[in-house]
Amino acid sequence: MTEQTPGGYTGKILRVNLSDKSISIEEPDDKFYRQYFGGTALIGYYLLKELKPGIDPLGPDNKLIFSAGVITGVPCAGCGRSGVGSKSPLTDGWGDSQAGGFWPAELKRAGWDTIIVEGKAANPVYLWVNDNKVEIRDASHLWGKATKEVEKQIQDELGDKRVRIAQIGPAGEKLVRFACILNDTTHAYGRNGHGAVMGSKMLKAIAVRGNQALPLAHPEKVGEVAKWLRDNYKVLSAGLTAHGTSEGVPGLNEKGILPTRNFQEGQFEGYMDIAGATMTETILVGRDNCYACPINCKRKVEVGPPYNVDPVYGGPEYETIAALGSFCGGNDLKAIAKGNQICNAYGLDTISTGNSIAFAMECFERGILSKEDTGGIELKFGNAEAMMTMVEIIAKRQGLGDILAEGTMRAAEKIGHGAAEYAMQIKGQELPMHEPRGKVGLGIGYAISPTGADHNHNMHDTEYAIEGRPLEVIKAMGIQEPLSPLDLSPAKVRMFRYVVNWQHFQNCAVICCFQPFNWSHLVQLVNGATGWNTSVFELMKVGERALALARVFNAREGYTAKDDIIPERLYEAFNSGPLKDKKIGKQTMHQALQTYYKMAGWDPERAVPTAEKLQELDLGWVVEELDKTVIKK
Repeated sequence: MTEQTPGGYTGKILRVNLSDKSISIEEPDDKFYRQYFGGTALIGYYLLKELKPGIDPLGPDNKLIFSAGVITGVPCAGCGRSGVGSKSPLTDGWGDSQAGGFWPAELKRAGWDTIIVEGKAANPVYLWVNDNKVEIRDASHLWGKATKEVEKQIQDELGDKRVRIAQIGPAGEKLVRFACILNDTTHAYGRNGHGAVMGSKMLKAIAVRGNQALPLAHPEKVGEVAKWLRDNYKVLSAGLTAHGTSEGVPGLNEKGILPTRNFQEGQFEGYMDIAGATMTETILVGRDNCYACPINCKRKVEVGPPYNVDPVYGGPEYETIAALGSFCGGNDLKAIAKGNQICNAYGLDTISTGNSIAFAMECFERGILSKEDTGGIELKFGNAEAMMTMVEIIAKRQGLGDILAEGTMRAAEKIGHGAAEYAMQIKGQELPMHEPRGKVGLGIGYAISPTGADHNHNMHDTEYAIEGRPLEVIKAMGIQEPLSPLDLSPAKVRMFRYVVNWQHFQNCAVICCFQPFNWSHLVQLVNGATGWNTSVFELMKVGERALALARVFNAREGYTAKDDIIPERLYEAFNSGPLKDKKIGKQTMHQALQTYYKMAGWDPERAVPTAEKLQELDLGWVVEELDKTVIKK
């Protein structure tokens, strides 16, 4: 540590080239960390600086970057996360994702903030990071094996059960375009297909063990925030503790925004069968957590024959419950748990997996796919056996699964016959399990997201529709009044912009969005860890800077404002339920996007920050990258 970096980050970035087996260390200064922080923004800096436009995402020129934030590893709930980024094989554009567990904090304890993986190994390898000692080891004996087995074998091989492992499963090895990377077998960097990038580099896993204390500039300030959370989480996060992230299923169904049968409906008749409370009462055998977190929102489930669900693979989160449940028309909780286990064992993003299966089910029911196409599978909504089978053949790239493993955008192109109408994707990435017809600001977020449709760096309108805690938190930014979830006025766009910039900051920090912190808590955490004198304003600018880097990256790959769209289906009103006959107007959405571009200081044609906005964000070097943008779509 230098005098300018008293705490929070280690000041060391590890660079590993798998092609020539070289290992090097970079030590950025304090200004670099304060400007790019970690997570999304730091990843953006390196991807934009070092990747040439047009590279093959699954080629050796792509880089895979694991990046913690300046508060990752701080002894406080929510500080156990890191981000991973690369050029996405799913969207051919910007890709980043976040995950928790214990691997990110272990990386910081080993003395590293970031790992940049380059090139491609000649044979399967894994990376062993033991404090300052870094080795590239043979992984031929691990290739093709499921995540549970690989974790045990690596820990046995290294002689330490406390080794933390980030790894891919067989789906990543087979380059499924939405394969994920998993920490500790249950915490997924789920979106954008980074598992396929890792597989393309022949990198099976990164094992980490750290024995170094993370220095804090003002540990007492960190301790105050940690104590506040310990004193308040039992009230503020009671639902998450009791029933996990799927505790909200009944509420979503009541509002008519539970994605059902490939976004054809917003209510599901079997919603209580898949609700978090039902899981608690039936198949739950334990709760799990991430580093330093008492909330325990993670589930552990166990199911006997014929499903044979192993609690080592955890249990389904909300996204999985909906994606493999209501979205596929199924209410068999045990089958969903089995589908979740297959995804975690093989390394699949459950959102894109369920979305791809529901897409295929609708194509089957509409006569676009036949039994000959499905290999004899009766691929109808509600067929739990078919759902479980499809998860496995996608992971193995067998039959129809090989086509779906390309993602719904590419699969629809291959299937033809109008299939594209039923592919619920944006920029190539499948929509998560949140319905924008009932929270239209979310729809703006889906459209402008640099990763394709995403719910994490987004705004969920229903949280700000009534007086209460979420709205009270953002009053610190001058948002004083609640707005209807169906509102798409300039006032909603303004609210959206502030909330989303903050969400992007959280992905730089990298902090868990489920923690009930006020924004001032995060300011105190950052200052307590680093010794800086930061403010909400500066942290908001970190988030805005991260988004700017990602959007310029996409512009270099040919994305323009024409790609900031949502599927046509989402402009259609429901035929029943609370949102019957209420729909998003196309012109209203278009106007909201134009308003956003102007508020954000973006070029309305390329949908990227103007040169002046980049200068205002202290990204003068990025202005040159604007000259490399192309309009090809």
